[in-house]
Amino acid sequence: MRVLVINPGSATLKAALLVDGEAVQSANVSIDELDAEVHEVIADWSPVDAVGVRFVHGGPDLVRPTLIDERVLGVLEGVSGLAPLHNPSALAATKAVRAAYPDLPIVACFDTAFHSTMPREAATYAIPKEWNERWQLRRYGFHGLSHEYAAGHAAAMVGRPLGELRTVTCHLGGGASLCAVDRGRSVDTTMGFTPMAGLVMQVRSGSVDPGLILWLQLHAGLPLDELEDGLEHNAGLKGLTDTSGDIREVIAGADAGDAECALALEVYLHRLVREIGAMVASLGGLDLLVFTGGVGEHTAVVRSRAAEGLAYLGVAIDPAKNVGDHGGDRVLTGAGSSVDVVVVEAREDLQIIAGVEHVLG
Repeated sequence: MRVLVINPGSATLKAALLVDGEAVQSANVSIDELDAEVHEVIADWSPVDAVGVRFVHGGPDLVRPTLIDERVLGVLEGVSGLAPLHNPSALAATKAVRAAYPDLPIVACFDTAFHSTMPREAATYAIPKEWNERWQLRRYGFHGLSHEYAAGHAAAMVGRPLGELRTVTCHLGGGASLCAVDRGRSVDTTMGFTPMAGLVMQVRSGSVDPGLILWLQLHAGLPLDELEDGLEHNAGLKGLTDTSGDIREVIAGADAGDAECALALEVYLHRLVREIGAMVASLGGLDLLVFTGGVGEHTAVVRSRAAEGLAYLGVAIDPAKNVGDHGGDRVLTGAGSSVDVVVVEAREDLQIIAGVEHVLG
């Protein structure tokens, strides 16, 4: 099966052609020239049997891979405001494909869908119930395509049935989140209504006391647009240092004796270990720990320090297997560890392919 996978960003989208699960073509498409470039990509890569489009947010109703039609487009239009950096470009790409190739099946796959299985006690905010009901507020969670793929692939790597495992998947990149996967189902995650919650990230703050936000508005007089920009683009590792927030720069600075970088790294690791512990509590134990995403795959010191912080849970990694930041799938489980530890290459595209195949049979 020849499937075009479209993964939208805020300014460009990535297009890849996968044939029987193998990527054979890739291209970056400009949002500004979307109609022409999407048409050109499909024409160049034809024949194409189907298209899979990643949507960051499916809202409360779209909770599984879904064949696009006019009704679904209407629903997606209605939830675009929940992911303003990514959903509009995904919608634009979908419409461009439909206009040029009206008979080509398009399947929407959602980052929020995997987390729709979270129990109500994990998804519900303790705010006035009228707010939750009026605006359908809840913890949606994100990176679901990555978490779902990582959990399933890691289980296969260690030769254990996913349906018997309590797994914590750590998607660590510029954006970062954890997921508690209980026998294949998401039961908790660190992100919430938006992707700003949870872990310390490259430029995002992660979870912050809401009272602090109110204080900055009401007492410090910080304008709303400055507050939003600070938390979304100038916080996290970037906000704590004089770096771009790239973990490699922060680690290099810490190694060179930069006190700010050293503190930022400790803050990052403290939150990571604390939140993994929270995911383990939601699972009632831990059988499999998975690292994925750019940082998870390529940053040995983050993996080793996380394992050290979780040693009380029986987590141990083999230092020899953890050496190097070359990425790729590998098992890191150390001698005497009661928990399997695995690195999985992030492959949301393969999870999208699985969604397309499921929908189209």
